[in-house]
Amino acid sequence: MSAEAPPARHWLLAEKRAPLPPPGRGHRPFRKLFHLLCFLVFLVLPFSNLMRFDIPRQRFFFAGFEVLISEFSILFFALMFLMFVIAVVAIMYGRVYCGYACPQMIFSEASTAVEAWAARMAQKWTAQPAARKALGKGLFLAILAVASVFLAFVFMAYFIEPRDLLGRLARFDLASVGGIMGASVTLVTFLDFSLVKQTFCTTVCPYGYMQGMLQDKHSLLVAYQDPANACIDCRKCVRVCEMGIDIRKGPYQIECVHCGDCIDACDEVLAKVGHPGLIHYSWGGSVAAAAKEPWYRRWGFRDPKRFVILFVMVAYLTALGLTLWLRKPVLMRLTPDRTTLFTVLPDGSVANRVRMNLANRSPKPVQIRIWVEGLPGARVVLDPNPLTLAPGAALERSFDIAAPAGDRELNPIRVVFQSSDRGASDAAEMNFFMPTRRN
Repeated sequence: MSAEAPPARHWLLAEKRAPLPPPGRGHRPFRKLFHLLCFLVFLVLPFSNLMRFDIPRQRFFFAGFEVLISEFSILFFALMFLMFVIAVVAIMYGRVYCGYACPQMIFSEASTAVEAWAARMAQKWTAQPAARKALGKGLFLAILAVASVFLAFVFMAYFIEPRDLLGRLARFDLASVGGIMGASVTLVTFLDFSLVKQTFCTTVCPYGYMQGMLQDKHSLLVAYQDPANACIDCRKCVRVCEMGIDIRKGPYQIECVHCGDCIDACDEVLAKVGHPGLIHYSWGGSVAAAAKEPWYRRWGFRDPKRFVILFVMVAYLTALGLTLWLRKPVLMRLTPDRTTLFTVLPDGSVANRVRMNLANRSPKPVQIRIWVEGLPGARVVLDPNPLTLAPGAALERSFDIAAPAGDRELNPIRVVFQSSDRGASDAAEMNFFMPTRRN
């Protein structure tokens, strides 16, 4: 009986080519550095007032500006700009956001790394398998519990002023809405990064499904291209994938987050046998384009649609910038109180009642001075004048404008507000009523 023939060697291994130079640092180190940058931005934003809500005071902080929730135009342009940023990234670069900037992915990968580190530490401390497993799991959960409190605190700082939030945390406040929400976010964070992790990306997150609607034949993909059948089936691209997929099955798998780990793995393995990697970033899954393409095509602007959507995004950003630049740091509004047209004072002068609304939207205290123009002898009966308004403070108050009695029943006047912030001023025009003189 003849012996079974040994399996034939793969043609690439049989050629025994000279190894290629090392492929370089690859995509993973850059991605991890970008993760760190995103994490630092996540920490800095709420504590620097670059972007956060203050729900108890109904404020929105954006780029250093304190915006009232009622300032619809600023919120509208900000939301539209962010929406088009997401659309531009999705259409041009696919799910690069998922692999490089998504908080769920960043913290899920960090959680997996901490769990692996805890298991290695447990191996050094005990040799018994059961004790090693329990010790590693316990260490991981303890670290995750502390991290969940910290991450929940930072997340809640986007909606509640950080010093107020710290006071609630120190008191273990579980009675107020803020305290209950903080505890809930802590619990959800702990369960998410201990049990769910990347499963969220493939089952709950809508971004992957939205990308399927937005992408087209020119969107950036991670594509496996092997026309010469050079794959040696080492499966390292599968082992390093954070999402557990086989990129060789196609570039349109919803689980793929375009992280590039499989590209690095393939480059590293095939370089040792003298062949370039088979997995690449490519536009629409096509063969990698020549380097002599115009710069705008290499950056993803490969058809007119991309220029149009970028133009719309820039237009909303410009509108947002102009709205922030032109907004008044101090909101001043004055309305006459016509419940009583006028009041004759004991000294014979006439007073008209007015109601004012002031709001300091700047980050520093301001003084507001008020005076009257257009009527000789008119004065503002207000103490103190000027008023001091703290940062973020609002004031609603009534006061009198008094003037000597005159011959005219209707007297046009101009009430001027002037703020110490950049000398900003505003004015309200109204009629000053006086009693009709009888002959």
